[in-house]
Amino acid sequence: MNALQLAELAARNRALAEQRHAPRRSERLRADLLRLIAALPTWKARRADPQTFLLIRPDHIGDALLTMPAIRALRAAQPQARLIALCGAWSAEVFAAYQEIDQVLTLPFAGFARGVPKGSLWSPYRQAWRAARGLRQVGAGVAIIFRPDHWWGALLAKWAGIPQRVGYDLPSVAPFLTRALPYREAHCVLENAALVADWTGGHTAGRLSAPFPFTADDQAYVRGLLGAHAAARYVVIHVGAGSVYKTWSAAGWAYVADKLAERLGAVIVLTGSEREHSAAAAIRAEMRAVAFSLVGETNLSQLAALYAEAAVVLGADTGPLHVAVSVGAPSVQLFGPADPKRFGAWGDSHRHLMLTAEIGCRPCRILDWSDDAADKHPCLRLIRREDVLSAALRVARA
Repeated sequence: MNALQLAELAARNRALAEQRHAPRRSERLRADLLRLIAALPTWKARRADPQTFLLIRPDHIGDALLTMPAIRALRAAQPQARLIALCGAWSAEVFAAYQEIDQVLTLPFAGFARGVPKGSLWSPYRQAWRAARGLRQVGAGVAIIFRPDHWWGALLAKWAGIPQRVGYDLPSVAPFLTRALPYREAHCVLENAALVADWTGGHTAGRLSAPFPFTADDQAYVRGLLGAHAAARYVVIHVGAGSVYKTWSAAGWAYVADKLAERLGAVIVLTGSEREHSAAAAIRAEMRAVAFSLVGETNLSQLAALYAEAAVVLGADTGPLHVAVSVGAPSVQLFGPADPKRFGAWGDSHRHLMLTAEIGCRPCRILDWSDDAADKHPCLRLIRREDVLSAALRVARA
């Protein structure tokens, strides 16, 4: 694709993205409905503990990890508080790993379960009402809605009778809040931190951290998986991502893996979830060097132990790469439709490199173009394999 064709494609995609992001009539009607619901009287908690915080984060692993620095800051400022994470089952393992969290509750948040068809127009409201009845037993005095646009979580908190409800001043969210902060787009970690600043007295970026916990047992398990190569230098490639539009090519990864094995004298290790065996197999089939697949063999704490000793960890814009960053592993992350300014590595920019393609329509912030041809959205595919290799060699541990 020449420069003119690429410019034309970018212009086309920008126009489509603007259409997607433009408020739809159904969204305007929903906003009107939510304002009406917010004005109605609802159940009020008789015994709400002002030291019990319900921390609402419906998203997946990466967003959950980027919320933990703010939660750790809250815990440091409020050591006697009871902190309860309310999340999807898909990210419960993240919150359960941290001792700062006292309890983890899960809900099948509407719109966040991958591969689950949408219900009826009224199903999110019925689900919120049922969930709110259960949450009343928790006795939370404060709810923090960490996802800026999560009207459902704000509605849930009000229906649960939680007296203090904190979030961002966005049209469908603010009517349910008692404290609505002006929304200023920033890195996700800073957005989360701003919501807890009243309790922490504010913080500097340098204090916001949350290394993913792992144990000596996790390290021993990893050594067992690596076997005879446990003492060798190794490079990890995480093969999957939450969307096909965030996934790089098998041939690209194979090229980078072979070159790193040769130049660093390193063993190549592939990681991923159970559903990513085929992606790992495709990479290994293209490689000359031997690669060890640990796909589906680790939980998150074991993955953290593996990453902590890696020469470098590479992957797309995906949750496990944030695990790698949190434990101090040098990393290279490939970004396509998502914006690295909001969701990029939270760490030293000299040790954690983020690569993007030179195409004028990114970041479109749309992770699902299923109603359009995949080859019309090449933002990951256009990242040059030589650039990925160069970045990995630049940050790799000596």
